[in-house]
Amino acid sequence: MTTAQSPRRLGLVLAVIATAQLMVVLDLTIVVVALPHIKQSLGFSDTNLEWVVNAYAVAFGGLLLLGGRAGDLLGRRRILIAGLLVFSLASLLGGLATGQAWLIAARAVQGAGAAMAAPTALSLIAVTFPEGRPRNRAVAVYSAMAIVGIVAGLIAGGLLVTYASWRWVFFVNVPIGLVVAALAARVLPETGRRGGRFDLPGALTATAGVALLVYGLSNAATTPDGVSHWGDTKVVASLTAGVVLLIAFVVIEARSSHPLLPFRVLRSRDRSGAYLISLCVGTALVSMFFFLTLFVQEVWGYSALRTAAAYLPFVPAVLATTAIAQQGVSRIGARPLLIVSSAIAAVGMFWTSRITEHSTYAGGMLGPELLLGLGLGPLFVLIFLVGLTKVNPGDTGVASGLVNVGQQVGGSIGLAVIGTVAFTVVANSLHSAKAAAAAAAQAGAHPSAAQAAALRTQAYHHALATGFSRGYLVSAGVLILPVIIALFMMRVSRQDLSSADPAPIGDASSPNPAEAEETRHRVMAIQPADAHRPGPGQA
Repeated sequence: MTTAQSPRRLGLVLAVIATAQLMVVLDLTIVVVALPHIKQSLGFSDTNLEWVVNAYAVAFGGLLLLGGRAGDLLGRRRILIAGLLVFSLASLLGGLATGQAWLIAARAVQGAGAAMAAPTALSLIAVTFPEGRPRNRAVAVYSAMAIVGIVAGLIAGGLLVTYASWRWVFFVNVPIGLVVAALAARVLPETGRRGGRFDLPGALTATAGVALLVYGLSNAATTPDGVSHWGDTKVVASLTAGVVLLIAFVVIEARSSHPLLPFRVLRSRDRSGAYLISLCVGTALVSMFFFLTLFVQEVWGYSALRTAAAYLPFVPAVLATTAIAQQGVSRIGARPLLIVSSAIAAVGMFWTSRITEHSTYAGGMLGPELLLGLGLGPLFVLIFLVGLTKVNPGDTGVASGLVNVGQQVGGSIGLAVIGTVAFTVVANSLHSAKAAAAAAAQAGAHPSAAQAAALRTQAYHHALATGFSRGYLVSAGVLILPVIIALFMMRVSRQDLSSADPAPIGDASSPNPAEAEETRHRVMAIQPADAHRPGPGQA
């Protein structure tokens, strides 16, 4: 009977990890809904208001690799709990903020806590659940939280802003974070400290390089008035400095005896392909949610709560397909599923690009989001699974960090590049509408004030629809890239994800086969003690 308790114990482990992931991801969108209320309450300008989002993104993206490696060296449970506590404290301070600097600083600390929690949560799955069906199932749940959390943030933000206050989008994290941290201390296995030391030069250059890259991209996009900021001094300086620091990071890692990012993690074409696909998905997905939310509120006139409700069908589509993916990966293999799910997601994004100011919810949003959910659900599962396949147990933290870095940097790239495309088209469309109105006036057309206002509104809505449609087309093209990567770069087989065997001796990504036993010890650590004793008649 004691062996029957082990799956239940593993279920508790997964519940704690999944809840931690949900809380971190939820915070990416829950604050976005509250921005207008925060602006009014604390007197933010439009420029400074961006930093309520950017401060979190810069700290989160910049510290992910360091957070993942800290878990590898100092103990994953320890770093996860520390990250949850830092995140909860920062959320409390954010909810109590009485000034702009206070809130922005709290958001940066939130990002730091998230950078500690996110990669260690995923790496705990890798070292606790053996490869094969147990890990596939666990990663499917984790992946579902990664996508559902985005929609849950919009829904929770809409409810809290409507019926409580913007401050509760921060306060809500506090009890959840404290409870999850307390459960983690009791439920999660202790991974212990590992021999080695921190690569301080690598940590500094990687953190600063990624942070500057995210910062530069966050400020580069063309704004709705058609003004491009790619040539701004702060953008050029940030992007240049970020690239230089990342080049220096590569040089440092190549020479370091204790690298922050061991290059053996990237020697696998399959894992490197998964990190590139993560970058592509982050680029397309984050910008899609941003522009679609803006569209339905500005053009269709949806409230924050109705906007959140419009995304609800996306959730069951994701949940259903993640469950199917974790079953199918052992039977069909990851590569065919990657190709098919990426193609489905690309078609869904192309369908989204057909949206206009005259579209209905059913034809313009519901159908595309269901198709996107069908494609993105399996895609997220496969990214996380392949990104950790056959990785040295001592490197799972940094491997998990790479998956998250791809999504975070991808999101910044998407908002910058796709935002530039979209708002450039918006500005051009508005310019054409003004020129047409001026030509009509010269021809003798003189509409009333009410008619002129209606025409301006109509032109604005058409411009947004046209610009965002062009942006979605770019996103659809980005989602084609995973198909190409899976076809020509990746060679992951069905057996790679259906076997519990560790990476083989001599695999370049796992040069120390003794560490492969860590996975088995993690599982044994969370089973009752008497489950390991020989039964009657056993040797």
